[in-house]
Amino acid sequence: MNNSENMPDTRPLEEIDSTDPALLQDPYAYFARLRSEAPVFRDPKTGVVSVSSYDLVQEVFRKPKEFSSDVSLMLKSGGQGKFDPEEKAIMATGLPWVDTMLTADPPRHSQYKRLAMAAFTPNRVNGMVDYMAEVTDSLIDQFGARGHVELKAEFADSLPAIVTADLLGVPREDIPQFRVWLAGALTRLAGGANREQRIDAARKEIELQQYFVAQFARRRQQPADDVLSVLVHGSLGQDDAARPLDDAELMGMTHQIFVAGQETTAHALTYAVYQVVKQPGLQARMVEDAALISQLIEESLRHLSPVNNGWRVAATDVVLGGVPIRAGEPIFLRFGAANRDAARFENPESFDLHRPNAREHMAFGGGIHTCLGMVLARKEMAIALPKLFGRLRNMRFAPGHEVFRVKPSPLLRGAAELQLEFDPR
Repeated sequence: MNNSENMPDTRPLEEIDSTDPALLQDPYAYFARLRSEAPVFRDPKTGVVSVSSYDLVQEVFRKPKEFSSDVSLMLKSGGQGKFDPEEKAIMATGLPWVDTMLTADPPRHSQYKRLAMAAFTPNRVNGMVDYMAEVTDSLIDQFGARGHVELKAEFADSLPAIVTADLLGVPREDIPQFRVWLAGALTRLAGGANREQRIDAARKEIELQQYFVAQFARRRQQPADDVLSVLVHGSLGQDDAARPLDDAELMGMTHQIFVAGQETTAHALTYAVYQVVKQPGLQARMVEDAALISQLIEESLRHLSPVNNGWRVAATDVVLGGVPIRAGEPIFLRFGAANRDAARFENPESFDLHRPNAREHMAFGGGIHTCLGMVLARKEMAIALPKLFGRLRNMRFAPGHEVFRVKPSPLLRGAAELQLEFDPR
C-alpha cells in the first residue's frame, strides 16, 4: 500500500518505505503523519533520523555546532554512507573532495562562502537583468510559433544552464555536455541509483573535473570577467597567511555552483507555470498585475520545495524535540514537510498567492547555509515568468498531461516534464 489521495497508508511509520517511488510522487500524507506523530523520527530500517516540523528544522539551522554539515559522505553516496569498490576506485583517479561551502562547518565554511559571495555580488546579478531577458526571449522564439512545448526541457532546463555557463565563463556550445555531467551529478546526490548507474555517474564526475581543471588553468593565465576568474584569483586568509585556492578547493566550490544553479531553478520555474496553467484565468491576471509574480515565486518555492530534503550529522550527543540523538547519527531535514507545516503556514496544502508569510519558506535552506544563489534564482524567475505568460497566450495542458508527475528522488523534487499547448502568434 502506498500513500495517495485515494488510499492513505495507515501502517505504522516504521513499516513505510519513504523512498518508495509511489510515495515520492505524493509524499504529503506521509509528511503530515511525520509532523503529527514523530516530528523527529528514527527510521529503524536505515538508522536515519528525519526532522519534519518547521520549528525543529529551524532549531537545527540555529545550532551548527551540534548539527554538523560535514555530510559529504552521505551526500556523495546518495544517502548510502558507502561506495561500491569500483565507484570508489574511479573517484580515486580524480581530485580529492574538499569540504568548502555546503558540507563545511565554521570557521572553514565562512572563509569559503566569503570568497564565493565576492563572485555573486548584488551588482553582478542586477547587472544581468537585460541579458537574462534577452536569453529568455531567444528561448521562447524557438518554440513560440509552434503552439506546443515541453517546457521543462525546452525552457526551464535551458535558461539556468545558459545563465550558469555564462556566469562561470564557459562556452555555451558546451552546455549539451554539461547536461550529461549534471545528470551524473544528480544521480550520485539524489540516491536510488543502482550500481551500474553510480559507476557511470562516477566516470562522468571525473570528466567534469578534468574539464574544469583546464578552465582553472586558463583563468590563471588569462583572467576574465567571470565567476571562475574571481575564484581562481581569490585567496583564503589575510595578509601574509593569504593563499590562493588549489584545484580541489576550486572544484568543490565550482561543483556546488554548477549543480545548485541549474536543476533547482528549473524545477521552481516549471512548477510556477504549472500552478498558473492549472487555475483558469490566472495567466491573464499575471499579465495584468505584475505584483503577483513575486508572490507566485515565493509560494511556488514553498509549495514545491525543489530541494525537498537536506543532510546533517549530529556532532555530539544531543536532544531534539525530546528525542535523544547520538553523535555521528545522520539527520535528514525534510524541507518539503516543514514548508507545509500548519503551525507556520495557514492551510499549508493550498497554493495561495496571497499568503502573507510565504517568503518564510526554507526552499533555500537556512542559517549559515542559506543558498548562495537564491538572489540569482529569484531574478531568473522574475524575468522569465512574465515573458512566458505574456508571449504564450492561453497556455493549457496538452491532452493527457494534466497531472503533475515528478522525477522520483529522495533529495530533489520537480517535474519530469510539462507538456503545454498555447495559441501561436
